Amino acid sequence: MLHPIQRIIIPPLLKLVWIKKIEGIKNIPLDGKFVATPNHQSFFDDWIVPSIIAVYLNRELHMYVNRKYFRNPLFRWYLNHHKCIPVEVYNSKDKKEVNEKAFWMAMQYLEKNEPICIYPEGHRSRDGKLQIGKLGAARLAITARVPVLPIGIIGTREVLPKGKIIPKIKKVITVKIGKPIYFKEYYEKGASKKILIKATNKIMREIGKLIGQKYKNGV
Repeated sequence: MLHPIQRIIIPPLLKLVWIKKIEGIKNIPLDGKFVATPNHQSFFDDWIVPSIIAVYLNRELHMYVNRKYFRNPLFRWYLNHHKCIPVEVYNSKDKKEVNEKAFWMAMQYLEKNEPICIYPEGHRSRDGKLQIGKLGAARLAITARVPVLPIGIIGTREVLPKGKIIPKIKKVITVKIGKPIYFKEYYEKGASKKILIKATNKIMREIGKLIGQKYKNGV
């Protein structure tokens, strides 16, 4: 269950000042067992997505977050309070270990009917164009046998561009939530790299449709 501040203060403020429209909210699985996959253009996405999904379900949304943000004591307190999952997005000697730990943390949350949020692009887009998708979200969804919930966010880059810390007062954000994507045909086959690429391309194409962009399959 969410803290009252998460339900009563932040979401209404975002809707009053920044969010113009939310489409497809009924597509959110009520059981909480899914992997949300929004596109990523701004830090403001980190406020928008939980304010919709977590409030709709009245349960925490566990977000994958670059572990460098856990180094700041204030950020670390906030991220741990919301049970965010640290991941390594850059090449490092312990990247595999860190991300495997994140994977199994996410699996445990899904078993408890608590949704996960992963930005499949891996980091914010500098120009707003959809980037090549990483394989992590597909791997988690197929292994846990849960659907992926594609989400398209439009306008956050205009509100809080990369490099800025103060959001502009613009009611321009539109959030489009697509229908859950199921990969049941892969459950018994295992999450091979070939399968993960196919699944990831499908996820990214659906996100592209939601934001009006054509996705070129990644490899």
